[in-house]
Amino acid sequence: MSKNFETQAIRTQTERTQFSEHSTPLYLTSSFVFDDAEDMRASFAEEKEKNLYSRFSNPNTTEFVNKIVAMEKAEAGYAFATGMAAVFSTFGALLNAGDHIVSSRSVFGSTHSLFTKYFPKWNIETSYFKVNEVDKIEALIQPNTKILYAESPTNPAVDILDLELLGSIAKKHNLLLVIDNCFATPYLQNPIEFGADLVIHSATKLIDGQGRVLGGVTVGKADLIREIYLFSRNTGPAMSPFNAWVLSKSLETLSLRVEKHCENALKVAQFLEEHPKVNLVKYPFLKSHPQYEVAKNQMKLGGNIVAFEIQGGINAGRTFLNNISMCSLSANLGDTRTIVTHPASTTHSKLSIEDRLEVGITNGLVRCSVGLENVNDVINDLKQALDR
Repeated sequence: MSKNFETQAIRTQTERTQFSEHSTPLYLTSSFVFDDAEDMRASFAEEKEKNLYSRFSNPNTTEFVNKIVAMEKAEAGYAFATGMAAVFSTFGALLNAGDHIVSSRSVFGSTHSLFTKYFPKWNIETSYFKVNEVDKIEALIQPNTKILYAESPTNPAVDILDLELLGSIAKKHNLLLVIDNCFATPYLQNPIEFGADLVIHSATKLIDGQGRVLGGVTVGKADLIREIYLFSRNTGPAMSPFNAWVLSKSLETLSLRVEKHCENALKVAQFLEEHPKVNLVKYPFLKSHPQYEVAKNQMKLGGNIVAFEIQGGINAGRTFLNNISMCSLSANLGDTRTIVTHPASTTHSKLSIEDRLEVGITNGLVRCSVGLENVNDVINDLKQALDR
């Protein structure tokens, strides 16, 4: 089959049934049957490749995973009920008590909670580096360090980490490099090409792209995925067949949607950069972005997330949200509909001011997930909210 991204996204399908369907059907079944005792024994012994139980595998989840594996140029993968199930299960499968993680400080809030609240219960510690202090990573590495972890672009400040540099550090110190590629999607960025061993996605975001279903996926080296599969087979965070079917369909239009998201986002970022009430705009493909050259090197386009700082701090951020007319106020992102959030008063409000500033969340920071509406309507809504 063609190795072109769009063709893989559309033509990677499960084998047709006796009904010769053109579009993959839904396999809403908890379990599967066997021909006889020997077929059942051999299947459970993994002497033959066969679906046993939908907690382990299902034709719909297999199709979805196979598409992501092809898109990310990976060897194997496993799909999860949510993005956080993918994050937790990846770490849970590969870490032992006494292991150590080195991570970017700018990670999703729930991932931060895993590192600081839950993993220490199992004697797994994490050391953080700032996105602008990658030169300090090697000093954080200990004899028991096993994983180097990062998101790029980061949430919500849209910072960029040099994946090639992280790959070289991981290789030098024999660490596993795990990258959360959610904001970029496999269409814009392939961390495995820069040395990542595993790539994680919250499929809830741009992969679904329409705010419908939850999902997560981890892809990468086959031996590592094997450990993640065995862990997940026993702990049960599997993706549902229905969600896998929806997400596999979503992947057929991923390239088209992401291209338009990026086109719209760049225009929104350029508008915001000129607005007198905006102090700062962060978008990877704006020349003013501090890691613009790195972004251009490792990403095809800049993504759909624009972060900007409004003058006037927390109260100005709240007022801006209250003035929004068309755009949605939601905690999600990567939707067809443009979404705005004010992290300091919502998603990151429980963090101290110091901790928020550590990851670039100022009091006036707004995260805008730019959708697929006519971009002039998005800009007009942001403009009237700012002007009021």
